[in-house]
Amino acid sequence: MARLFITGGHGMVGRNLRAHPGIAAWQVLAPARTELDLCDADALRDWLARHRPDAVVHATGVVGGIQANLAEPMRYLIENARIGLNLIAACREARIPVLINLSSSCVYPRDLHCGLAEEQILTGPLEPSNEGYALAKIMAMRLVDHACREDRGLQWRTLVPCNLYGPFDKFDPGQSHLLPAIIHKIHRARVEGHETVEIWGDGTARREFMHAGDLAEAILRALAGPSSVPAVMNIGPGVDHAIDDYYRIAAGVIGWQGRFVHDLGKPVGMRRKLLSVTRQTEWGWAPQTGLREGIAATYAWYLEHQP
Repeated sequence: MARLFITGGHGMVGRNLRAHPGIAAWQVLAPARTELDLCDADALRDWLARHRPDAVVHATGVVGGIQANLAEPMRYLIENARIGLNLIAACREARIPVLINLSSSCVYPRDLHCGLAEEQILTGPLEPSNEGYALAKIMAMRLVDHACREDRGLQWRTLVPCNLYGPFDKFDPGQSHLLPAIIHKIHRARVEGHETVEIWGDGTARREFMHAGDLAEAILRALAGPSSVPAVMNIGPGVDHAIDDYYRIAAGVIGWQGRFVHDLGKPVGMRRKLLSVTRQTEWGWAPQTGLREGIAATYAWYLEHQP
């Protein structure tokens, strides 16, 4: 059985990938950070030499929402750049034949808003609220591209998912992204009897979200036939919603009937960020989990696993 090394195998993407039925085709290697620190280049090279995986999914990184990125911009750049550089250089040295590098939609210029096509990366300034993380992800993407130019035998690809949510997400307000933060806030409001929930900004900024289980399916499909995957490809539903809509749908799922108030002094990031899914459509794939269905499944997981 072929061996698959998943970096970040204990994070949200990695755990959804490991939970997908299709993973049974692989012998999974998913060391925790206590077993393998990707910031330690020597340890990583030694680990790859010992285990010789047939494929790698690079799904790890130091991640967080607007609050976290604004508070620690140096950390998000330095640690993510170090992880990406170490992992990709070590895989190149070990001549790992297949690598699926997961990037982020924050690599796109801040002023493009929608129809974000892969060729537009590096054509304009980044969104300041997550610039450090974006720069690290762009570096990793370019390293993958350069490695493939130097060695045509490598089947290395970069997938650029839209915003994700689902089981195994982080719901702590200090670390969470938009949708898990919304679920947590509205759940607490229902449990504690609050009549209002605060929304940052005016609620009209738009975001695209995909259930993490759908990304897991796309990754497995890419692993099964990497030669059919474009060098860089967006992954998402190709549909976005206003932030107010996410709050409204989550409130309906959770059963909270209060009122929303907007804090116009808080940052909201890009006004819109909608990926073009032209390449994904040509690849013959689309996510299948509807938004309300996905939020309901995520809330059920949250109720079962949160203290």
